[in-house]
Amino acid sequence: MKKVLITLVVLLAVLIVGSFIYISSGSYDISQLTPHNRLTRAIIGMTTHNSINRRMKENVVPANLKDPDMIITGFKHYNEMCVSCHAAPGVKPNEMVEGLYPRPPELYKHGEEDAALEFFWIIKNGIKMTSMPAFKPIQDDKMIWAMTAFVTQKLAKMTPVEYKAWSVKYDTAAKSD
Repeated sequence: MKKVLITLVVLLAVLIVGSFIYISSGSYDISQLTPHNRLTRAIIGMTTHNSINRRMKENVVPANLKDPDMIITGFKHYNEMCVSCHAAPGVKPNEMVEGLYPRPPELYKHGEEDAALEFFWIIKNGIKMTSMPAFKPIQDDKMIWAMTAFVTQKLAKMTPVEYKAWSVKYDTAAKSD
């Protein structure tokens, strides 16, 4: 038993020292232009998924998530603050997205009606080490739920023509290319 304990302590010390040397050496390429390796992607994906799942349950989906007025309000804010990174039907993301890693997902390609809690949590809190900001400091929950309603209830169902028509109708800048 004593040998096993000593072996574990030595192994742990070697791992700590090895990790410190690796981190201190600058060997890991942190450039946005260099993708993560498969193991790093898996660890980040698992951590992100589990963290969001654990915390999103603190919220309750409002009964009016499918309310047209809420969806329209969400559209206005999405079109102002989100479309430049996440795109929309007929609207390309801003060119700066080319330099982001990971790239923001093009949300209109994911019809995730049942993911309201997850989207709300992400919009409200952001995600570390990505370009997704937290909107909590600048928006109240009502506005974040409106953006969530638009993304989960309407965005994936829109055609480019419909998105552009909404942009004109709701007096937001039409950004289609």
